[in-house]
Amino acid sequence: MADQVAAGASAGARGGLRRPLMIGALLAVLGGAGGFLAVQMGLLAPGAPPETAAGQAGPEPMSDVAFVPVPPLVISLGPAAEGRHLRFAAELEVPSAHSAEVAALMPRVLDLLNTYLRAVELRQLEDPGALVILRAQMLRRLQIVTGEGRVRDLLITEFVLN
Repeated sequence: MADQVAAGASAGARGGLRRPLMIGALLAVLGGAGGFLAVQMGLLAPGAPPETAAGQAGPEPMSDVAFVPVPPLVISLGPAAEGRHLRFAAELEVPSAHSAEVAALMPRVLDLLNTYLRAVELRQLEDPGALVILRAQMLRRLQIVTGEGRVRDLLITEFVLN
């Protein structure tokens, strides 16, 4: 008889643990779903633009830019490169008001790029992560040569080692 009373007490205790466990699991699922919906609707994104009537926020209007092409360059990489060459082409992003001025300075731009790329070592050119550093170096030099505020960006369109 004592065994039956002990078995009934353990069954009651197990039933008592199920209810809080089920409530906790239900609350966790509801909280997760509520959090997902809040993020999807943009309620938790700080500084997010409100949605327009069409459903999406529109892109910012393009600023007044022009692109000045840099003629393709073929640069010999020196005696250590064993006859290898670098083919380089780019575009300069400039404010449209300064595009004629930058185009007039193209001989200086070409001289700068030729001189800089000729001085770079072959091992630097072969490094996959070097293009970001080379681009930043060339852009800063271009900004100095053309004058502050004239060249916004250097867009490399071709960079081939052969």
